[in-house]
Amino acid sequence: MEILTAVPSDIPELCRLLDTLFSQETEFKPDAEMQALGLGAIIEGDGIGDILVAKDAGQIVGMVNLLYTISTALGSRVAILEDMVVAPQNRGLGVGSALLKYAIDFAREKGCKRITLLTDNDNEAAHRFYEQHGFIESSMLAFRLSLDI
Repeated sequence: MEILTAVPSDIPELCRLLDTLFSQETEFKPDAEMQALGLGAIIEGDGIGDILVAKDAGQIVGMVNLLYTISTALGSRVAILEDMVVAPQNRGLGVGSALLKYAIDFAREKGCKRITLLTDNDNEAAHRFYEQHGFIESSMLAFRLSLDI
């Protein structure tokens, strides 16, 4: 297995992984067209973020996004970790752990001082997974406002 930064030609495979992820999340629904737009904006955007992919025998079997912003509290760059997903047939093989460890090191190399992520409130397996990798539950609560017109 190798972990690489995604390129535009990876977008169709990434959309398939996002279909899996968004099918199990409560706030999101699969939409390949929108997903492709978002993935393209990250991959081709200057400094917006990076998408890391785990490949096995040339096939993408996992992905994670790191999106960058600045924390005024820390006075430095921080990352938001999104879309962490491993193909169902590759779960339990260490792909997710390898991908997350790589993402943490990658964010550190990019000068990030913190990584923040969101999970579904009732996704206890994800909570345990992130806690095993050093993440702690925040006292902050996420609020959303949809700006769709």
